[in-house]
Amino acid sequence: MGKNVMVIAAHPDDEVLGCGGTIAKHVKNDDKVHVVILAEGLTSRDERRNREKFGQALSELEQSARKANKVLGVSSLELYDFPDNRMDSLDLLDVVKVVENIIGKYQSEIVYTHHSGDVNIDHRRIHEAVITACRPVPGCPVKTLLFFEVPSSTEWQVPGSAPYFMPNWFVDVSETLDVKLKALEEYASEMRNWPHSRSIIAIKHQANWRGANIGVEAAEAFMLGRNIE
Repeated sequence: MGKNVMVIAAHPDDEVLGCGGTIAKHVKNDDKVHVVILAEGLTSRDERRNREKFGQALSELEQSARKANKVLGVSSLELYDFPDNRMDSLDLLDVVKVVENIIGKYQSEIVYTHHSGDVNIDHRRIHEAVITACRPVPGCPVKTLLFFEVPSSTEWQVPGSAPYFMPNWFVDVSETLDVKLKALEEYASEMRNWPHSRSIIAIKHQANWRGANIGVEAAEAFMLGRNIE
């Protein structure tokens, strides 16, 4: 019987950048993967949040998310509309309650989310919300909690400003890297040209390097938050 897996990400594309190969591997192993994207994209690119101005672009980004996750083969995708790069303007409890409800709905055993040291403020706030929502109280279904790295955020943090990403959990994605890269092609509007770290070439290099860390062709790296056997 497969496991219930959840990926809780900030923005459309974070889920693929952070653990797309791992998602595809879970699906290949007959696990049910539920992806939740909490914040919208795009509106932070203006001085003030204006959903009407970016309405068409947001709709296109949502479609990209649905196409990308269809490539990965996820069981479900939920998109919320928390403000892009402004989640520090919200009460953390409001985000925690949403995450708690989602985890309760799917009874997820494994949860993947952002690392606490990312440059992006939404990544950090969602990390905090997930930590709180996954606290190991009696009846909590979450047994394994893992934090992924997101190119163009995790590696951009400078020493001493936040916890450093030091992976201690690796997933061999040699057989599913091509699925991850195909999913990222659906996010063409969010990808950049080489040598930007959020480019297809860079993502492939990163996977190969993480693979070399453990002696395989390609891997994704994580930090383990908690594992309960």
